[in-house]
Amino acid sequence: MLNHLLQGLRRPLTEKPPPADPELAALAATLDAAAQRRLGRSLSIRAVDAGSCNGCELEIHALNNAFHDLDRFGLRFVASPRHADVLLVTGPVTKNMREALERTWRATPDPKWVVAVGDCGADGGVFAGSYAVVGGVSAVVPVDLVIRGCPPTPVQLLQGLLSLLGG
Repeated sequence: MLNHLLQGLRRPLTEKPPPADPELAALAATLDAAAQRRLGRSLSIRAVDAGSCNGCELEIHALNNAFHDLDRFGLRFVASPRHADVLLVTGPVTKNMREALERTWRATPDPKWVVAVGDCGADGGVFAGSYAVVGGVSAVVPVDLVIRGCPPTPVQLLQGLLSLLGG
């Protein structure tokens, strides 16, 4: 046990940070500048899972990991739709989530944008036609942007947000 404790004093036990990707940093900085120009502040994002398989959520959560780290560019995820500018909605909208999505959309202040993330959010994907699915996000709330992919990569998500802001 003592050897294990002393080993931590000799050398760090953590991994080195991943190398910075200049292309990703430039993309995120452009996105933040577009948000500042359009909103006068940083972009606040609320992720809504309307019944997905969680593939898109993993990619959305990757935006907050040490590699992408969007907080350093002023982009942030918020817990309440009342503080959000953008709703990132994933998955086909299930019948059980329809009302929750409608309430979330109504609770989000104007100006607001809705982004349907992934193929399922676009049109129901592989779940289209299921008895438990209403359809894509646009079947329930107005959609401003669709980011296709199964699942879309974090870079595709950033590029989509940038096109949403007109950058």
